[in-house]
Amino acid sequence: MSAKVENKALRRGTGSGMERFNAIRPGTNVAYSAMFIFLAFLCIVPVIFVIIISFSSENSIGKVGYSFHPMEWSAEAYRYVWNIKGRNGIPVVVTAFFTSIGITVVGTMVGLVLISTMGYVLSRRNFKLRGIYTTLIFIPMIFNGGLLSTYVVNTQLLGLRNTYWAIILPLACSSFYVIIMRTFFQTTVPDEIIESGKVDGASQLRIFVQLVLPISLPALATIALFLTFAYWNDWYQASLYIETSRRDLYPLQYVLVNIEQNIAYLTNNEGNMSADSSNVLPSETMRMAIVVIAVVPIMFSYPFFQKYFISGLTIGAVKG
Repeated sequence: MSAKVENKALRRGTGSGMERFNAIRPGTNVAYSAMFIFLAFLCIVPVIFVIIISFSSENSIGKVGYSFHPMEWSAEAYRYVWNIKGRNGIPVVVTAFFTSIGITVVGTMVGLVLISTMGYVLSRRNFKLRGIYTTLIFIPMIFNGGLLSTYVVNTQLLGLRNTYWAIILPLACSSFYVIIMRTFFQTTVPDEIIESGKVDGASQLRIFVQLVLPISLPALATIALFLTFAYWNDWYQASLYIETSRRDLYPLQYVLVNIEQNIAYLTNNEGNMSADSSNVLPSETMRMAIVVIAVVPIMFSYPFFQKYFISGLTIGAVKG
């Protein structure tokens, strides 16, 4: 009976202490739920709209414009992309797709290793060079060395031109992410865990891998998600370091940017083209198809990281 009375008191807002503070009225709960449903609707509808447009025909867009109910459905834009073949006869989009997956996976792993190890070292108070290295890492957050010096270092000094590492290494380590990991290690990882590892005779590497990393899964998943988006959406590094003679190294985003630029050029100069070639060019639907090809694959990575967001909150917790 006392539990029922307590629940009724909470619903009326007559409880005491934190119970009353944390109590949510049914009307407020409904309002919050409706608000979040509306926000989710605003996020999902544009994606659905873009997918519908990508499967619309150019004739339908020309007559009724962008619509949720096109007059005619067509996959011509996707067929156009698929029919762009490479020298080996394989569609360029397929080769670029697997190239981007490899670059994204390897780049994210390399970035996590560099960022987490550097952040952990800087978070240790007994590290004598902690202040110097923190200052050196903080400086690039204010200004960088410039494009010319970066290009010279990557091409002349490191010899990364026309290699996958030219796309991976420039984005692998960020000062901002290092500062985030350093702060996370300082504020979240209990010193008792580090000390218990030292008492058991574990090395610093073993303490970091077996004790610190399991607790740090939420921060690692967040950084990994940012790195994944950065690598998947990057095309600028390829434009700098990959020559046209090595098109097999092009990532997906760079290929899609080139296709979109070619479509825009042909559309703007359709007066110089024959009537047949200009009519079959899916210029409007092509842009939407490119968006779908670029966005939809990376959307499936978020649930993978979300699993670690939740599981990382309970792994390795210290109970007092």
